[in-house]
Amino acid sequence: MSKGMYVPKESQPKQGKPAEDKAKDGKRKIVAQNKKARHDYAIIDVYEAGLVLTGTEVKSLRQGRASLTDGFVQIEGNEAWLHAAHIPEYFQGTWTNHSVRRKRKLLLHREEIDKLAAKSEETGHTIVPLALYFRDGRAKAEIALARGKKEYDKRQTLREKQDRRETDRAIAAAKRRQRGA
Repeated sequence: MSKGMYVPKESQPKQGKPAEDKAKDGKRKIVAQNKKARHDYAIIDVYEAGLVLTGTEVKSLRQGRASLTDGFVQIEGNEAWLHAAHIPEYFQGTWTNHSVRRKRKLLLHREEIDKLAAKSEETGHTIVPLALYFRDGRAKAEIALARGKKEYDKRQTLREKQDRRETDRAIAAAKRRQRGA
């Protein structure tokens, strides 16, 4: 191509990453999970929400530092807010550092907020954060509409998990013996 010659945009070489690298970017890079929530609550419905964060919060999350164990979501007015999620201060931050447990706005569609607000007002239902992660370079929160489990439900869930694990071990041992014979 000669200098100054017009080239249509479609025929120009693509900038950025090759197609196979872009497929990898769609994956989630998990920063924090709330395993206790899956134990304490029966998950009814799961939503993905964007997070409104400051610069130092994003840098701290990119270092993989966060905790959701005490976190919960509240609908205030027509907005969803994540409360008590612990994102520690960015250690290289200056006076512009964020407060550790401030409430953070969640970005959801209006229909999702209305649905969550109506369901969370029912007895025994709550909204809990399940995970914080990055998708395509943007911080996201996985939140769930949940119902609290009773103590016997928790024991039954643990028993089922243990039974499943023992079954898998027995199957794997039988396959190993079969291969060896």
